[in-house]
Amino acid sequence: MKKIKLDIVGLSYSQTQSGAYALVLGEVGGRRRLPIIIGSFEAQAIAIEIEKMTPSRPLTHDLFKSFAEAYNIMVQEVIIYNLVDGIFYSKLICSDGKKVMEIDARTSDAIAIAVRFECPIYTYEFILSSAGIVIEGNDFVYLENIAETPEEISSVSSTASSGFGALSTEELKAKLQEALAEESYEKAAKIRDELNKRKAS
Repeated sequence: MKKIKLDIVGLSYSQTQSGAYALVLGEVGGRRRLPIIIGSFEAQAIAIEIEKMTPSRPLTHDLFKSFAEAYNIMVQEVIIYNLVDGIFYSKLICSDGKKVMEIDARTSDAIAIAVRFECPIYTYEFILSSAGIVIEGNDFVYLENIAETPEEISSVSSTASSGFGALSTEELKAKLQEALAEESYEKAAKIRDELNKRKAS
């Protein structure tokens, strides 16, 4: 499968989930955005590295980097390779110069490590198609779910957020536009999941 490169385009505090943050990844050379909900510790670890701040003691991800470098292991890339029941699955592609290894990781941890190793982040088309939000011009538009298989559709649609179920589809689409205009990606992701659920049913 062809890999699609992603950049970190946003990180904001969740307005609806206490202690959670919305990490937004953007398609390089494209208009799609991939919102991912992560915990506060991982959000802090990503933000600290992006802002080039130096904590008084090494964070867990800094320790991982130091440990890997001590044994001449480099993280070459991070791949977000699957999406099941609303959970993104990722892996680190590592090398010691002789052999390449794949290590399973939580997506938030994988990205915190990727920013430390300054390595690229990739995903696949079926994930962006089913969980992405597309921007056209200066406007955000709901990205139609064009997943290729029923399994891919159900993996996203089963994550519908409570609280949006009572709204009509038109009301949901209007709320999605509002959330995107406000750059509330985490809320937009929940509305998108509810819309996907209705399309799949």
